[in-house]
Amino acid sequence: MTDAAVEEPSASAQLLRSLFSQKSFVIGGTVVLVIAIAAILAPWLTQYGPAQPDIANRLKPPFWDPGSVPTHLLGTDQIGRDYLTRLLYGARISLVIGLVAVAISATIGITLGLVAGYFGGRVDAVIGFVITTRLSMPIVLIALAVVAIAGGSLLTVTLVIGLLIWDQFAVVTRTATQQARSADYVRAAEAMGCSLAHILAREILPNILPAVIVVATVELANAILLEAALSFLGLGVQAPLPSWGLMLSEGKNYMFFDPWLITLPGLCLFTLTMAINLMGDGLRDGLRGGRR
Repeated sequence: MTDAAVEEPSASAQLLRSLFSQKSFVIGGTVVLVIAIAAILAPWLTQYGPAQPDIANRLKPPFWDPGSVPTHLLGTDQIGRDYLTRLLYGARISLVIGLVAVAISATIGITLGLVAGYFGGRVDAVIGFVITTRLSMPIVLIALAVVAIAGGSLLTVTLVIGLLIWDQFAVVTRTATQQARSADYVRAAEAMGCSLAHILAREILPNILPAVIVVATVELANAILLEAALSFLGLGVQAPLPSWGLMLSEGKNYMFFDPWLITLPGLCLFTLTMAINLMGDGLRDGLRGGRR
């Protein structure tokens, strides 16, 4: 009687095992997941609204300070709004803007990269010129100018960021597509008469997706930081919406006497972007290991 052959784990199982073996992915992903859950459950985690003032308890410090009040765990701002509430709702603003902006930029960049990488020649030259032109533009200055003209709002900031950070998607997708277009599975699809859309969307894109996902994590952190910068300068999300960048701007006049007003949103911003970058590093290493 022969021994039963040991089944090899599936590709998805190997990928998951590789990802969860990366400490940076586990730590970063856990922190991002906790922040996302807290943002979603914000109405149930606090009894206050993000713009609800409590004039009698203005500028109350957090719980570790002797002057704190038990009804406001992380204190209040200059007009008595609960700071924990504003931090939770601020996480919503950051994540929504970041995710939507990355979705917009990924759609633009991946489309351009696929077309340029697959066709090459003059098409690649034209799209390469567009990418180079975009790379020559300073993102922050362009964003400041556009938002100053169009006016700061949640929609405007999201669209501006999404339309400015697609270049890395295009560069990575173009390079990966150039490598994949000569693969056997692409040539087989061409020989079978598959449509261009099928070849790009069903044959090439799934095989270059790991590299695109890593770019998405990097651009997500960049989008969140750019939104915070615009809001800090008064050209991003407008009051009374609780953006972390806007909270930093509102608290800067009190930084020497009530430092928690800038420390807490700054710490939240640092933690979220650091966790996203850690998750991206783990994704990169885990995807490499999963393909071996």
